[in-house]
Amino acid sequence: EVQLQASGGGLVQPGGSLKLSCVASGFSFDDFVIGWVRQAPGKEREFVSSMVGSGDRPIYLDSVKGRFTTSSDTSKNTVYLQMSNLKPEDTAVYTCAAYSKKYGLGYIKLLYDDYYWGQGTQVTVSS
Repeated sequence: EVQLQASGGGLVQPGGSLKLSCVASGFSFDDFVIGWVRQAPGKEREFVSSMVGSGDRPIYLDSVKGRFTTSSDTSKNTVYLQMSNLKPEDTAVYTCAAYSKKYGLGYIKLLYDDYYWGQGTQVTVSS
């Protein structure tokens, strides 16, 4: 059974940092893209980043480039989203999703329901 478990959200002041984790199980980490998606109150879901579970060269939403970094630890089947210089507009529920890497990193931008989805973790950026 495919499972994705996201964690690490919380309340942080503008300019602060948080590190989210997504633990994956039930599939080969090498063969899947794992991405991060967020949804702010009253807004549609939005792609944030994606990478092959065991690979490099992730892609990012333009507004988070230079502030967010995604990485993985294959020994833990975990993908991370390190968020720095957080802004109030980064406030959202962050969720990880996975799908076969044959579709490419950018496929996550389509935000299809038939990806494997984890539960969300709330990130609130406020003073």
